[in-house]
Amino acid sequence: MTPTDIDYQIMWNRLIAVVEEQATTLIRTAFSTSVREAGDLSAGLFDRQGRMMAQAVTGTPGHVNAMAESVTHFVREIGAQNIFEGDVFITNDPWLGTGHLHDITVVSPTFRDGKHIGFFACTAHVVDIGGRGFGPDANEVYEEGLLIPIMKFAERGVVGRDLIRMVRANVREPDQVVGDMYSLAACNAAGDRRLQTMMGEFGIADLDGLSDFVIETSRKATHAAIAAVPDGRFAHQMQVDGYDAPVLMVVQLDVVGDRIKADFAGTSGMSRFGVNVPEVYTRAYACYGLKCAIAPEVPNNTGSLEPFEITAPEGCILAARRPAPVSVRHVLGHLVPDVVLGALHQALPDTVPAEGASALWNIQISARPSDPESGLRNAEVLMFNSGGTGGRPAHDGLSATAFPSGVSTMSVEATEHVGPITVWRKELRDGSGGAGAHRGGLGQIIEIEPRDGYDFFFNAMFDRVENPALGRDGGGAGAAGRVELSDGTKLRSKGRQMVKNGQRLRLSLPGGGGYGAPADRDRSLIEKDLRAGKITAEQAKQDYGFEG
Repeated sequence: MTPTDIDYQIMWNRLIAVVEEQATTLIRTAFSTSVREAGDLSAGLFDRQGRMMAQAVTGTPGHVNAMAESVTHFVREIGAQNIFEGDVFITNDPWLGTGHLHDITVVSPTFRDGKHIGFFACTAHVVDIGGRGFGPDANEVYEEGLLIPIMKFAERGVVGRDLIRMVRANVREPDQVVGDMYSLAACNAAGDRRLQTMMGEFGIADLDGLSDFVIETSRKATHAAIAAVPDGRFAHQMQVDGYDAPVLMVVQLDVVGDRIKADFAGTSGMSRFGVNVPEVYTRAYACYGLKCAIAPEVPNNTGSLEPFEITAPEGCILAARRPAPVSVRHVLGHLVPDVVLGALHQALPDTVPAEGASALWNIQISARPSDPESGLRNAEVLMFNSGGTGGRPAHDGLSATAFPSGVSTMSVEATEHVGPITVWRKELRDGSGGAGAHRGGLGQIIEIEPRDGYDFFFNAMFDRVENPALGRDGGGAGAAGRVELSDGTKLRSKGRQMVKNGQRLRLSLPGGGGYGAPADRDRSLIEKDLRAGKITAEQAKQDYGFEG
């Protein structure tokens, strides 16, 4: 019997549960804290053509939306004639995957009764991939670590041992990295098991009809949502820190009928350092920002992404050419939604938030014995940290919250467990939210010290230090970030630096911009902020004219 639209809708809901279990398997089996603690991953189901049908809610837009493109590259590179039951494919190619070498994408074909019916895919950030380590200092992608081309991790169920040996010989944490590769494969296998059960329950032999229904329904709903946006051309630009020079990010939105185009012409050219962004990652976050504002209720899949056309001139910093260094592409990539939302604000006032800290304040720590002859082991520690989000049209911004990436931070206990560091301080940064009718979210202050017998190097990859998050509609800017030692010694916001035993690294994360004129803020909210210590009495007087 041919399934009805109601049948397909029920199956669609079940698919979400299938891919959520897929993602949960990765979290439970992962070795790296970035995956099991922070959820820096993606998981999804794709049809035979490589079109994304469903994605797990657990995961980041940069991974999910980039993976929506990358599976089509796997299909093309491997070739239908070379896809067998039990195969597992892999890559971390920044231009064919999700933007930098630290993200490993694994794709597994799924079969039913010997017939190829689709793919499961997942991506995760691994703690190390060799080279210079996770940081912005390289001048070519070749310096940034081991690049795995699209290839087979396993063929007909047999893992390629040569690839495993190659990876182990080129990374600093081989057990963690190889363990995560197996976790990625296990994640897809878990999704396949649940899918087979579901298909048996509904009596379907393939995914073709369900895929067409999901994708076309989502496409139509997204077109309808875009059609409600006023037609026009809307431009916006934003200056951010960059590495050795400021970067100008420029976008022009053209809204015509039920389609929208974002063009980043006018954006600064490539950097000689690893803050460059492959265009696949720019598209991922530009689509995410626009879709959040225009069609937030439409499930994310190929159909809901296609109505957004995203382009950037090849060779600009948001469409980097090979072999540009791209290791910390997230720093500018996470700022892309702020740029497109600034333009969209002109078409849809009272809809989008003010600018936020946006880019994660990731820190990669390489702990080394102070005495090389001590016998103490080296360790690599990765932390994700977030500043404040921008104030919203009807609410304050969120404090220490990762937008747009959506990842969690790692717990202090889990972080200290994997490396010889002590996190002495991790607290909200009072007064860091921009003033406004709706205040910006607060950043945080973090202090980290190497344990006895150790020094550490850290790779700084921080933004919003020279160019804080701006407010919207009269709101004030959030506080700029700071990187320093606890004694006040100023450090650089990007690049590899050293913290010696007995010193403490202090990170003061930026706050979000305020929304609306501060004079319009409700008096009771100002009093509440003062009681909670979120603003000082001086700020209350200076920003709001409030004297208690």
